[in-house]
Amino acid sequence: MATAAEWIEGARPRTLPNAIAPVLAGTGAAASIDGAVWWKAILAMLVSLALIVGVNFANDYSDGIRGTDDVRVGPLRLVGSKLASPTAVRNAAVLSLAIGAVAGLVLAVTTAWWLVLIGALCLAGAWFYTGGSKPYGYSGFGEIAVFVFFGLIAVLGTQYVQALRVDWVGLLLAIGVGAFSSAVLVANNLRDIPTDTEAGKVTLAVKLGDARTRTLHLVLLAAPFVISLALIASTPWALAGLLALPLAIRANAPVRTGKGGLELIPALRDSGLALLAWSALSALAVGLG
Repeated sequence: MATAAEWIEGARPRTLPNAIAPVLAGTGAAASIDGAVWWKAILAMLVSLALIVGVNFANDYSDGIRGTDDVRVGPLRLVGSKLASPTAVRNAAVLSLAIGAVAGLVLAVTTAWWLVLIGALCLAGAWFYTGGSKPYGYSGFGEIAVFVFFGLIAVLGTQYVQALRVDWVGLLLAIGVGAFSSAVLVANNLRDIPTDTEAGKVTLAVKLGDARTRTLHLVLLAAPFVISLALIASTPWALAGLLALPLAIRANAPVRTGKGGLELIPALRDSGLALLAWSALSALAVGLG
């Protein structure tokens, strides 16, 4: 039976910046047009955190029962390591997604009914990433999904539920957050190319190969800093986002120097930290600017 610490590790806390960052960015974008509503920001944060924990447990469950996680070089997986039963992990996923759904329903009821449809799309995206008979995460669409769900939808959705509209500042922040979030997954899938290939999991990294995946990671980490320059049109304080550049350089170091396996884990951690720092600094800049 898994311990509490193992359940926490199974929830993949290193991915939490991917949930926190878009809400920070979306709230900053809402504040930039005088539309920030703090109780809605808190609910949006609950939705985002619940969804990412839910998708992590769902991924653990689906990969575990398929045998994808039988041979791993990365962090602990509950089902693959047989520390928890598939049923228990599936139930944890359903509970997390249900919490996100309830919080999202409150936001929809108090904002616009059609947001229920967006919420349903997010729940389906969370489950079918590795779940179902034809999971899209096994066909190379994982990075696109992360860009859309934890970039465009999460940032612009957070801005909309507070300000009741979106603007170009929110869109640029959403693209930056989506690029960073995708970089985290690219680093993860780069590490797993050998085992995913063996298990028949055709991620984007498997399709691109080692060298081009490393180039993609660099491009995705660079994109938000170009966006920081573009955001000067909103406020010169947007240059504060460049303060996250050292973290991004550190995140890319294991990738550009050819590291593999466990040596790539710092790339995941630091990509997430760069995401969080850039989002917080950019949100503060546009919100106050």
